[in-house]
Amino acid sequence: MHRSRPPKELSDLVKAKALSLGFEACGISTADSLAQEQSRLEEWLARGYQASMSWMNNHREKRVDPRELVEGAKSVVSVIQSYYHPLDQQEDPSIGKISRYALGEDYHLVMKEKLFELLNWMMAEVPGCTGRAFVDSAPVMDKAWAAKAGLGWIGKHSNLISPEHGSWFFIGELIVDLDLAADGPILDHCGTCTRCIDACPTDAIVQPYVVDANLCISYNTIEHRGNDVPTEVHEGHGNWIFGCDVCQEVCPWNKFRTESSEPRYAPQAARINVPLEEWAELTQEEFSATFRKSAVKRTKWDGFIRNVQYAQKNEQKRHQAEE
Repeated sequence: MHRSRPPKELSDLVKAKALSLGFEACGISTADSLAQEQSRLEEWLARGYQASMSWMNNHREKRVDPRELVEGAKSVVSVIQSYYHPLDQQEDPSIGKISRYALGEDYHLVMKEKLFELLNWMMAEVPGCTGRAFVDSAPVMDKAWAAKAGLGWIGKHSNLISPEHGSWFFIGELIVDLDLAADGPILDHCGTCTRCIDACPTDAIVQPYVVDANLCISYNTIEHRGNDVPTEVHEGHGNWIFGCDVCQEVCPWNKFRTESSEPRYAPQAARINVPLEEWAELTQEEFSATFRKSAVKRTKWDGFIRNVQYAQKNEQKRHQAEE
């Protein structure tokens, strides 16, 4: 048992420290099993909506119970950090589009750095406390924990939406062996809105709150390996060459977006307004240099060039239709 301040007092200090580090919000939940989320995950996997992401089938116990990841875990501290920066993106189908979150420095590096600062502060504040930091680095259901901690609700497009900050943000968490005062979830405010469902270019949101990765542009341009994306799917990619922001762009809650205070998330000039024909000439060495410390490295050079070629085919087809 750690000798420390009362849980509520310590929780307030943790949240204040998180905000001082540049996080937009911080919420806390008890480290127990995500029973409802487990049921939804099992159904999603049974439908094959994970596509080729076979790792989603692994470590299911760890995905739904943080005590399987951190011995003695008692609390999950969730944080969000905005990556939204104004973007002078040309609306030209001959320009390759990269998802906004990948235009700056890799969030894994930035978020981990700040989460370690928070964890180190907690360990100094409460000697003997232990924990781990996570940013897409282990089987942790980050959106579920953030929703449980009251940082927002999971929208019909499956992204977390904050009533104060919209959805242009990253999520991270600390799993610690401290007793902290837990927050509660907030209400779902999507209501009857279906803008994200209606706007999805490939109809990947197969029903409210359920995304089929087989159809999703983000999955196909980032996670999928090989050149076998079905024609009817990659024709819906338009000029997206890494990720897709459509469902967030149309979400009315993003009128409350918070501009990022983190300069490392600012769009880098070499990654915006680049014609597809220029991207198509990118060599392996140029790819590595252009996307150093970037999430775009996830797709690898050959995957990136494949995406560009799909976009070029879509542009050619558009031209033919106009002739």
